[in-house]
Amino acid sequence: MRLLNYRTSHGPSVAGYFKSYWVDLCSADPNLPSNVQDILTEGYGDPKELAARAEGAAVLEQLPSRILPPIPRPGKILCVGLNYREHAKETGQKIPSEPLIFSKLGSAILGHNAEIVLPDVSRQIDYEAELVVVIGKRGRSIPAEQAWQHIAGYCCGNDVSARDWQKGKPGGQWLLGKSFDTFAPLGPWLVLAEAVAAPDNLAIECRVNGKTMQVSNTKDLIFPVDRLIAYISQVCTLEVGDLLFTGTPPGVGAARKPPLFLAPGDRVEVEIEQIGVLANSVVAPE
Repeated sequence: MRLLNYRTSHGPSVAGYFKSYWVDLCSADPNLPSNVQDILTEGYGDPKELAARAEGAAVLEQLPSRILPPIPRPGKILCVGLNYREHAKETGQKIPSEPLIFSKLGSAILGHNAEIVLPDVSRQIDYEAELVVVIGKRGRSIPAEQAWQHIAGYCCGNDVSARDWQKGKPGGQWLLGKSFDTFAPLGPWLVLAEAVAAPDNLAIECRVNGKTMQVSNTKDLIFPVDRLIAYISQVCTLEVGDLLFTGTPPGVGAARKPPLFLAPGDRVEVEIEQIGVLANSVVAPE
């Protein structure tokens, strides 16, 4: 099942893709939270229970047009640098011996078809297609073999990056360079974990204005999903609704010759097998 947040004329609601059609899950139960994150947090995320609710829900004639981020206010956005072998090679760096972890601020979250706003203090805005893991069960010091029990599902993500801040500022401003408002597109929906049999073997692609810029497979991950969860949870407790951006494949704009950065009018699409297509347009600052 897929779950998405969307806006109706009466306010926010949650749609579920059930069998071969979309339904409004909140129409079947007025007590059901009106966003996906709260459904997970409040314990309504069991796939069988959601399927039962979907049986009695109102069928939507088409995919909702006003889609919101599936996780609108994550407690943590954790990201992995240089986690695809070929991406590490294109940047001229050694294959890391341990995961390189950094963070993005939650205020950067952006939904499907919303606009990435180019800041007026940066001229080197880059795209990064990524598989995003959504945590569904709280845990600390999680063994790798138990990591799958802590995953609610998966989304497409775009780790938009201001390279002149990330690498050009004194000491490197990774957090700020990754965290401008709108720099964490997420969606278009959450695909529940049970529907993705092999998250470490998914085709992943990024297109800019219809041209393929990144193409790879998550089997090229240096540190797969279960190892990342085990590694990070040694340090911090993972909470329901936390996000893990698992790294980007080769083909980023900064590594191209000449470099290629995003400009107003561009349209960026991140497509991941079994998950969907996350699309965002790019606009100049107001």
